Amino acid sequence: MTNTAPTTNSGSPSTSSLPTSSLSTAAPKVLVASDLDRTLIYSSAALALTMPDARAPRLLSVEVHESKPLSYMTETAAGLLAELGDVADFVPTTTRTRKQYERIQLPGPAPKYAICANGGHLLVDGVTDPGWHASVTERLARECAPLDEVREYMEATSDPAWVRKHRLAEDLFVYLVVERELLPEDWVKELAVWAENRGWTVSLQGRKIYAVPKPLTKSAAMREVARRTGATLTLAAGDSLLDADLLLAADRGWRPGHGELADAGWTAPGITALPERGVAAGERILREFLREAR
Repeated sequence: MTNTAPTTNSGSPSTSSLPTSSLSTAAPKVLVASDLDRTLIYSSAALALTMPDARAPRLLSVEVHESKPLSYMTETAAGLLAELGDVADFVPTTTRTRKQYERIQLPGPAPKYAICANGGHLLVDGVTDPGWHASVTERLARECAPLDEVREYMEATSDPAWVRKHRLAEDLFVYLVVERELLPEDWVKELAVWAENRGWTVSLQGRKIYAVPKPLTKSAAMREVARRTGATLTLAAGDSLLDADLLLAADRGWRPGHGELADAGWTAPGITALPERGVAAGERILREFLREAR
């Protein structure tokens, strides 16, 4: 006679007779949203190779611009990123414009989603989602001063002696490329106060000063990707003031030992402040992502 498992009223096998392993909670679906510049990838000036030359890590170029290598990660970090793509939905999350982002060739599977222009563009298989972009621009029109007002103020008050370039990014925000050693600190502080009163945020990153509308956030775009993918665990990393909202929105976040957030001593519950600086921090962040995702 064939033995059968006891059944409930519905005719299904009784849960009391099933192996313990079949009752365990399914592993969470993980989304990793990470800033790129000075978080995962680094210019030659930002590498912070403080060790003896013979102990310096092997580097992989991941961006070429005007026939010159521009950004790097360690070869070890490249391998970790490739592994991460197999266990989580990796979403590059950057303030770069779409054109600037497209120069980057990251190792591993091509990401299904990418967040550009600080959340102003959500790329799906490399193509911007027009519905998302329209919703962002409508919100900006309602909630903060217009772009032209901010651009004109920055052009009128900055000094050609220390400004190299004025740039408009995706018709969403503006930034200056400056000679950092000549930049007056008071000017940046005054700009920040002026912008705050108009619903904008100012961020100083290396040689660039960004003015970005407050409603234009990486966190909003990350939440949208999490909704679409069904992610139940979100991880994030970033180094600048423009990454703070992203880190706070994630279940767990990491910041390197350099950058605006580190300089300000910024932290919050669920955020780990790493001691590593430069390209070594990028490697450490990827190790943390993998540990949590697995």
